[in-house]
Amino acid sequence: MTIDSENILNSILSSLERIDYIKPTEIPNIDLYMDQVTTFMEEHLQSSKRYPDDKILTKTMINNYAKNHLLPAPDKKKYSKEHLYVLTFIYYFKNLLSISDIQTLLNPLTEQFFEGNDTGSLDDIYKQIYNLCKGEISGISKDVLEKAHLSEEAFSTVEDTDSREFLQFFSLVSLLSFDVYMKKNIIESLIDDFASRSQQEVPHTKSERKAEKAERKAEKAEQKSRKNEK
Repeated sequence: MTIDSENILNSILSSLERIDYIKPTEIPNIDLYMDQVTTFMEEHLQSSKRYPDDKILTKTMINNYAKNHLLPAPDKKKYSKEHLYVLTFIYYFKNLLSISDIQTLLNPLTEQFFEGNDTGSLDDIYKQIYNLCKGEISGISKDVLEKAHLSEEAFSTVEDTDSREFLQFFSLVSLLSFDVYMKKNIIESLIDDFASRSQQEVPHTKSERKAEKAERKAEKAEQKSRKNEK
């Protein structure tokens, strides 16, 4: 493989074409049964498969996510659009993070926002995350091209053409891999720090969160009553 800007640009475009994004407007506003959920995810994420036989989400996967408390249980065997939002997050996270790390991230999300509250809903959150990630595409493409230019300069003194091109290709893969490795370590450190702080600051159970919310609501009502008395 020759490392040049044209080849890299074609690879980037090919990769971007294979990555599917479930747009917020594509999420059905009706509850779905398990078979409908797997069909929906398969249809909307199929081009992100590396191989045709790869599975996006299976019934077993979804059941395991619920069993491991990554996904709230369905209501009478039906999954809401909130379930689909969570499943989409799981799909992207699972390629990089451990189940334990995903659980650390998603538990507060589902406990606080699955049914919506004064702060927001999963619908609002998904839309904002979608727009943020979509806005990163051009920056990622630029970064890969810059790494390609660095790789082109590497091993330039190697006379044998095949050896030089392979080593430059190897350099590019190594640079990209190191980038992913470093970012993965940063993500894991952030999650560990969040988990450590959460144990001290955030109630663990849904009932505790509800109690805290009710307490804040009562405090606001009391403050409002005092203002009215004045």
